[in-house]
Amino acid sequence: MRLINMNAKSSLLLFAALCLSGILSAQEAEHDTTFAERNIPLDEVVVTGTRNETDVRHLSQTVSVIPRLTIEKSLQSSLLPVLTEQIPGLFTTSRGVMGYGVSNGAAGGISLRGLSGGNARLMVLIDGHPQYAGIFGHPISDAYQTLLADKVEVLRGPASVLYGSNAMGGVINIVTRKMHEDGIRTDVRAGYGSYNTLETELTNRIRKGRFSSVISGSYNRTDGHRENMPFEQYGGYAKLGYELTDHWNTYADVNVTHFNATYPGPVSAPLLEGDQRITRGMASFAIENNYERTSGGLSFFYNWGDHWINDGYTPSEGETPQDGRFNSFDDMMGISLYQSAQFFTGNRITFGFDWFRYGGEAWTEYVKGEKAGTREDIVDKRENEVAGYVDFRQDIGTWLTFNAGLRIDHHSRIGTEWVPQAGLASHLPHSIDLKASASKGFRYPILREMYMFPPQNPDLKPESMWNYEIAFSQRLLEGRLSYGVNVFYIDGKNLIMTLPRPNGSGMLNQNSGEIDNTGVEVQVAYRISQEWSADANYSFLHMENPVVAAPEHKLYAGVNFSKGRWNVSTGVQYIAGLYTSTNPVAKEYFTLWNLRASFRAARWLDIWARGENLLAQSYEINAGYPMPRATVMAGIHVNF
Repeated sequence: MRLINMNAKSSLLLFAALCLSGILSAQEAEHDTTFAERNIPLDEVVVTGTRNETDVRHLSQTVSVIPRLTIEKSLQSSLLPVLTEQIPGLFTTSRGVMGYGVSNGAAGGISLRGLSGGNARLMVLIDGHPQYAGIFGHPISDAYQTLLADKVEVLRGPASVLYGSNAMGGVINIVTRKMHEDGIRTDVRAGYGSYNTLETELTNRIRKGRFSSVISGSYNRTDGHRENMPFEQYGGYAKLGYELTDHWNTYADVNVTHFNATYPGPVSAPLLEGDQRITRGMASFAIENNYERTSGGLSFFYNWGDHWINDGYTPSEGETPQDGRFNSFDDMMGISLYQSAQFFTGNRITFGFDWFRYGGEAWTEYVKGEKAGTREDIVDKRENEVAGYVDFRQDIGTWLTFNAGLRIDHHSRIGTEWVPQAGLASHLPHSIDLKASASKGFRYPILREMYMFPPQNPDLKPESMWNYEIAFSQRLLEGRLSYGVNVFYIDGKNLIMTLPRPNGSGMLNQNSGEIDNTGVEVQVAYRISQEWSADANYSFLHMENPVVAAPEHKLYAGVNFSKGRWNVSTGVQYIAGLYTSTNPVAKEYFTLWNLRASFRAARWLDIWARGENLLAQSYEINAGYPMPRATVMAGIHVNF
């Protein structure tokens, strides 16, 4: 697929203007009604964009919501494949049937509009708490399982005003499971399929009066589609909640996942003994209040990770087994306090305070050779971040909402960063919403970039960017049809890159990179009938400075049929211009067809099956790692 040879920014803005003018012209012939007279379906209520529950229409930034029902229908154990299908502009890398791993050759990289979580420019949250490795600063993708999520909210664009560093390009907020009605419910899900792959999950949920609990556990494994590529994972999640009064509640939760992975190396140079043993965990405690005119909360959280890695060796290149094993322990703890209040009609203002402490230690443990039995330290550092912020929202009449925010963020070593954002959300006749926003994102250099391994540089400065965006959306046919178009431009500076030292003696991390990304994102959903529904999304991304794992074109189109005991869904995903390497340039183009079905055999029993890449496409997402051809899984879901 070829890109049109013209200025990308101008063409995209022209495209948006033509779409908008054409739609408004078409609407002029319809019967005119006032905004108050229209029957508008209830929109999604989100928390990610403001910290308090807000109708998504009143936010100037774009927040996409994946509900629990969509997650369940995906029949997946990991959340990342669901996000890749459902969120335009978001892409996640993969290298096999199951498991992403860490270190060299790892997959599970998450990119949004060309900004990568692997470079700490995209943040994953669990109930609003940051989740990333304290030393390396990136999300650990194998920790994000579907058993956690009641829903997932994705804010596309900078979220640094509310969440600080690492939310430079956006956030993925996993809102954890809860029991919504009184009772006890237990779900058991198990499946088996290609390459000796096993997926299991057990979840128990209880709600009785003011008390609620969720306890989940899972075990997943596979032999992998290549030799020397097994993966095994244990996971568990528990959450206890209690409503102290009608206006106050509290909860505590813990999530732990452990995985054993083997890294087989690229097919051109197979690796032996590339083994990883990783444990990641998080725990939090929160107390929240919710009154008619004010709401807020105080939370404490702690994340940790224990890593053991054997980098392995490549016999074909004359290498021998490694003498040492990389070890690290990192953690991140924090306090988050916020309170939102309505001082007068149509107004909402939120004040917040954050304190984070993150870091850890890394070392090499020698198991053989001259240094056997000794330890060599690599890094032992911790940093602090303290911030205050204010988020302001004001309805102006019934058709316009003004949003603004400001964060003052101080890093213990680097200094202070000011982070503003502002935007408008207008609610027009004919169920039209039009939004415009300008927001700043930033990222402090992570410990690895400053202190670990050549070319580390302790004098690095923060990265920063501005995101300018226009969004148009509309509901038609009494809410059964909805669509939206986003146009954005990202201007970033001081990106950290590894370049030759000014004096020519080796390489050094330097603030020399730039971001100049422009794109269009489109979403459509249509409830055709009681039984049939369809949805699609498309994103186009133009990058002046291309990066790996950010496709130029990404299209997904799916259809769902649900009647009686049957639920069947199918979808096609088309990826074009996916960079697997930028030097030399290597791009991938492929089409994936997936099919999922479930049948309710009894009130307590569902039988399910899914097939992926049913066209048996040959393709790579990570260079040198061919993906599996067609795979199938089948199993049961028991609930009582």
